[in-house]
Parts: sequence; C-alpha cells; structure tokens
Amino acid sequence: MNHSAITAYRPCVGVMLFNPEGLVWIGRRFEKQNDDGIGKWWQMPQGGIDEGEDIEAAALRELYEETGIKAATVVARSKDWYHYDLPEHLIGKSWNGKYRGQKQIWFALRFDGKDADISLKVQGHKQEFDQWRWAKMDEMLDLIIPFKREVYVEVIKEFGHLGA
Repeated sequence: MNHSAITAYRPCVGVMLFNPEGLVWIGRRFEKQNDDGIGKWWQMPQGGIDEGEDIEAAALRELYEETGIKAATVVARSKDWYHYDLPEHLIGKSWNGKYRGQKQIWFALRFDGKDADISLKVQGHKQEFDQWRWAKMDEMLDLIIPFKREVYVEVIKEFGHLGA
C-alpha cells in the first residue's frame, strides 16, 4: 500500500529529563508489540501538543502524565523541530491514519524532585511505561525503537553538554 499521500506530521514535544548526576530518565514501553516483542523499547517522555496549547506547557504536561513528575525546571529548548517517519507498516494506522510521523520540539529539564515522587500510574491518564530508570545518554541509542534513533542522536548532540 502506498502511503505517500499521508504527508502530515503530528506536532509533539519530547522531554530529556536530567537528574543531578547528569543521567537521563527513560521509561519502557510495555504495550507496543513489534518485531522484537513487547517490552523491548525504552524512550524519553513525549507526546502530542493539544491545539492552541503552549509548547512548553505541553512538555510539562506530558512529563507529568507519563511520570507523575511536577518538580522539574526547563533548562533548554531545541532550536528546531525534529522529524521522524513511522515504519511503512504503521503509516495509516497510528493516530487514526492522519500522520506519517511526528515533528517534535524537545526540552531539556532538570529534575528537582526525589525518585520516590515518580509514578508511572497517574490518575486519569493512560499508563505509557511499565518500568523506568536513569540512563547514560550513550546507552539510550541502543534502547530506543530504531525509527526514533536518529532523532535521539540529534537531541543528544543538542543537549548532551547538559548531562554526564
């Protein structure tokens, strides 16, 4: 099936959250079936921007909805939008078939809370992850789903100086 007619990218935010040691928060996506099975892929928090929503507010909202974290300070915002395309077999299926991928503004945030504050089950929001941990930036590239890897390479280039 040719999906070249689907040209729109879903507006989205991503969050690179650093702890005081310079490690980055990642969560494991447990409900996504793929060629390697369920529970193989990790990622940083990310999600869609609601129509009319301030982009920074969207980043803070997504961080809270996916991690329960409220104690975080914005340190930097990406200079440009990053884009990725879904694999061919997902185009036309994800996001009601409206988008071929995502365009993302990324934010670097400093975690100001305690690990005990983190909750993967936030009331009123769909759980995205079944596990979380702090990771070194260079190890994330082996853990991210392959079609998002190039965006992660670029985000690490832009924000890498902020971490360990």
